[in-house]
Amino acid sequence: MNDELRQLDDGRYELRFERRLAHPREKVWRAITDPAQLRAWFVEILDYDRSRLDFAAGTALAFVPKEEHDLPEGKGRTTRFDPPNLLEHTWDAEVLRWELAADGPDGCRLIFTNIVADRDFATAVEPGWRAGLDQLIAFLAGTSGNSA
Repeated sequence: MNDELRQLDDGRYELRFERRLAHPREKVWRAITDPAQLRAWFVEILDYDRSRLDFAAGTALAFVPKEEHDLPEGKGRTTRFDPPNLLEHTWDAEVLRWELAADGPDGCRLIFTNIVADRDFATAVEPGWRAGLDQLIAFLAGTSGNSA
């Protein structure tokens, strides 16, 4: 596990999380791109039935929160799409980048980066991303109640 927060040259902040996963990258790719699997571990406030998370190069995305959260809908776009190696997309002003590299015969390395506008926001979302990655690991292992 390797987590890092750094300021970029343009003044934004990058949260970088690296995890070694005991699963092939094709399995992890499905978990980070398939809306049915995302609902098991990704952001809990989203209404996955109303959100538009069909990742492909250039597609528009919609992050629709559950009604009880009374939050605005987020907009995004898939900016990089190279299965099963790289997914990059925006969520409003944020950039989310998922990189997968084979690591041994049955594992992979995941590098997730979240680029945000300011340090306060980065430190506020960091624990949530860490928890989300823990949920992803549990989901992939079949120990979260919703297995891949």
